[in-house]
Parts: sequence; C-alpha cells; structure tokens
Amino acid sequence: MHDDDPPDPDGEGDDLDGLARRAGGGDRAALDTFLRLVQPPVVRYCRSRLVGAHAALGPDDVAQEVLLAVCHALPRFRSDGQTSAMAFVFGIARNKIVDGFRYAGRDRSVARDVLPDDADDAPGPEAAAVLSTEIARLRWALDQLLPQHREVLGLRIGLSYTAEEVGQLIGSSPGAVRVTQHRALQRIRLLLAEESAN
Repeated sequence: MHDDDPPDPDGEGDDLDGLARRAGGGDRAALDTFLRLVQPPVVRYCRSRLVGAHAALGPDDVAQEVLLAVCHALPRFRSDGQTSAMAFVFGIARNKIVDGFRYAGRDRSVARDVLPDDADDAPGPEAAAVLSTEIARLRWALDQLLPQHREVLGLRIGLSYTAEEVGQLIGSSPGAVRVTQHRALQRIRLLLAEESAN
C-alpha cells in the first residue's frame, strides 16, 4: 500500500486493528507501523476541516496533536467488531479539531504585519474578496447541516473516501452514506439558492 493511500477498511482494516492492539500493548514496531499507516488520512482529514478556518493551530499541527493523542489512547483501544481502529483514530481527530476551534475562540493574540521578502503573486484584492465571499457562503451553508451530514461530506468530498470506507469509519452502510451525501448536497444547494434570492 502506498503511504498516501487511506487504509482500505475491507483489506487493511483488519491489519490496522491488530496493529492497534499490539501497539496498545507496548509493541514499538507495531506502533511505528500503525502511525505510518494512519498519518496520511489523519493529515488529509485535518486539512479538509481546518484549511482557511480560524483555528488556533494549523491543520498539520492539529494532525500532529492527533497522532500524539492516539499514541496515549491506544492502550484503551478494544476492537469489538463495532469500532475499527480508524474510527477510533477519527474520533480522536474530531475531538482535537473541536479543541482547536474552542482554543481559538479564547485566543486574544494579535498578528503583526511582517515585511515580505518577495513580491506577492497571489490573487489581487478583488479576486480574494470574491473567493472569500464564496467560501463564507459555503461555510455558512455547511454550518446549517446536521453534524453527520457535514461529517459525510468532509470524508466523501474533502478526503475522497469511497462510500464503503466512510461507512466503515462512521459505522453505517455504504447505501446510507450515499443517501446522506445526496441529502446534504441538496440541502446546500437549496440554502445557497435561498440566500442568493434574499
């Protein structure tokens, strides 16, 4: 399996559960392998939830926090047939992301302007304003969704997971994942159309 590929719940999932149990029992080699396999999907998940967000830490920093928390939590992991190792990891990731937003809400620090070393070739103010408005509209629409709808969209669209993989991660059937995704996208379209009409 390539390092950038998410673990396959139908194939690697069993191996991940075994690695998680052995790592939780103190097997250092199993821990190293487990972390190497879960790091890419954790990083992608954090980036999909935090890029452009007002969080205290950047997505890669949060991903690092997640992996550290996973190391400490693995001794408590029990594969009961209901919760896979990846679902366990993503549960920790969700909590760390929420913590990041909570901390950012309390952070009163002020960023200082720094003179850049190179010319700025980023889009100009007009393009940035249009993009910022569109992102704000999409974030507003996403905030109106049910939490499980946001979760499915993040995993399916943000991380490009298959319906089967998402089903394994959230404990649902692939068909239910597809229905949830369809309903969430329909709701976003409706919300954006209503908002544009006002």
